[in-house]
Formats: sequence, C-alpha cells, structure tokens
Amino acid sequence: MFESRIDLSKLKDAVEHIRAHVASIIVGQEDMVQSIIAAILADGHVLLEGVPGVAKTMTAKLIASSLNTGFSRIQFTPDLMPSDVVGTMIFNPKNAEFSFKQGPVFSQIVLVDEINRAPAKTQAALLEVMEERQVTIDGVTHPMEYPFFVIATQNPVEHEGTYRLPEAQLDRFLFKIHVQYPTLDNEADIIGGFHNRKGKNTIQTQSAALTIDDLRTYRAAVQNIHIEEKLIRYIATIIHQTRNNASLYLGASPRASLGTLTASKAIAAMNGMDFVTPEHIREVVFPILRHRIQLTPEREMEGDTPDDVIKEIVEKTDVPR
Repeated sequence: MFESRIDLSKLKDAVEHIRAHVASIIVGQEDMVQSIIAAILADGHVLLEGVPGVAKTMTAKLIASSLNTGFSRIQFTPDLMPSDVVGTMIFNPKNAEFSFKQGPVFSQIVLVDEINRAPAKTQAALLEVMEERQVTIDGVTHPMEYPFFVIATQNPVEHEGTYRLPEAQLDRFLFKIHVQYPTLDNEADIIGGFHNRKGKNTIQTQSAALTIDDLRTYRAAVQNIHIEEKLIRYIATIIHQTRNNASLYLGASPRASLGTLTASKAIAAMNGMDFVTPEHIREVVFPILRHRIQLTPEREMEGDTPDDVIKEIVEKTDVPR
C-alpha cells in the first residue's frame, strides 16, 4: 500500500500539471479535461458533444502533448469509406506484391471530428477498432499502438447530412461529455490569453507530464484501487434502476456497471486516493449513463434530458455508510 501511495501521489502531481497547462490556454473546461484524463487511465474512449469552436480539438492536442504520444485527426465526411480510416492493401508493381498501408486510425491518440457525419459502415469500422484494438486485413492482424485512445466529437445542433450513432455503438464509449459555452469571465480570459500568446504555438513547447511507461504503471494502479463490497452493490443498484424506470425506454447495459467501477477508481487515483468513495461514483455516473439510456417519448416532450433522469435515480438511491 505504501508503494501505491507514492505512485498515486506522483500521478496526482502529473494530473495537476496537465490541468494547469490546458487551463492556461482553454479556460473554463476543467471538467472536460478531468473526464478525458480519467478515461485514459480507465482505458476507455470519449465522445465529446458540443457546438463548434469550444476547444474540443485543441483539448485533444494538448492532452496528447502532455502524454508525449502520437496524435492523429480524422475528419469524418459523408463520402468517407472504411478503408480511409483503417487502411487498405496497395499493389506494388516493383515486386508484384500487395502491402498494407495504414490508415490514420493507427496512432496513439486519435481525434475523430464529427463522427456522425460518416455513414454507418465507416462508423462501424472505427468502433470495431475501438473495441478490438486491432485491424484485420486479408487475414493479417495489425495491433494498435499503446495506449490507443479515441476522442470523437459530434455537433448536437446540426443534423442535416448526419448519421445518428445507434445505441449499440454509443455503448463503446466510456464517457459522453457535454462541452458547454464558456462563461463571460472565462471568454474574456480566453481572448486575453490569445492576445498575449501572439500566435505562439504553445502545444509544441509543452513538456510531457507522463510517459507511456508511467501510463502503464498508473493504469495497473487504477485496477488495484480498493472498493468496498457495499459500493459495488451501490453501482449495481444505480445501473439496475435505469432498467426499471418509467421514464426510460432503454436502460444501461452491464458495460455501464463495469465502466462506472473502473472510472470511479481512476478518479480516486487522480486525487491521490487508493480507495473509492460514493462521491467518485456519483462524479462519473452522469457521463457514463447519459448516452446509454433513452427517454420515453413522454419525458422527451416535457423537455427533459437523460441527465435529469440520472439525477433522479442517484438522489433516490441510498448512499452506503
């Protein structure tokens, strides 16, 4: 336990370093940064939903630079084919042989902009890689490079020319994070910071806070975080309530339970703690559930959101003491 505490203390310092660097450029999005780091430690992927221009792409680049990993960006469009994402076989006339040309998904951190712009076949190709961490072409398996983390974005207000992600595919994402507009004060700080940087590329000058070896160590540490049996039951109860709720047409799958467990451990580790508390569980349950449940038409007509129902469920569930 003593060694674990030393590691978690170092992790907490590294997380604070990443938060501070991102906050110096992107003001007011601390919750988004916190959730992205937690997802990386929990070995999950993230779906960001927000209007254009709220720093989704910039945040992904800053996180990649903080971890000293490779970064790739894929702009999804209606004419994008699966081979444009995962790669394809290319014929080489010099040796009369085919060779595999890797697609842009072969990177350590992959940003997929506007995932709902591409048709279902292309979406499925990406989501299969997210689950399997590998691509199989002509019977040959090509593994992804560690840690392979996907950040996908979608625009919630523009639906023309988009393809809605099915619930079964949404379930592949650990978190769905709502990216809000900045407040007036935050926007003033953003403008002032942009003016003071005078076009300087702050991403290239960022030193890595965590190495790949560090990430391997901390991911293993997250798995060893202690959680009491009553808190495991608490997680199961919350997820079970989504399947027996009159306001929901579709409840959450067991994958949501496992995601809540791992994500709450990651939040605990990020705060230098080697045990999970109910507060850690409540912090992650909203981004884990909001894309896995579906409201009844009646609740949708009333203007309610999945977060409203999740809040009702959490408030009605007794907290273990």
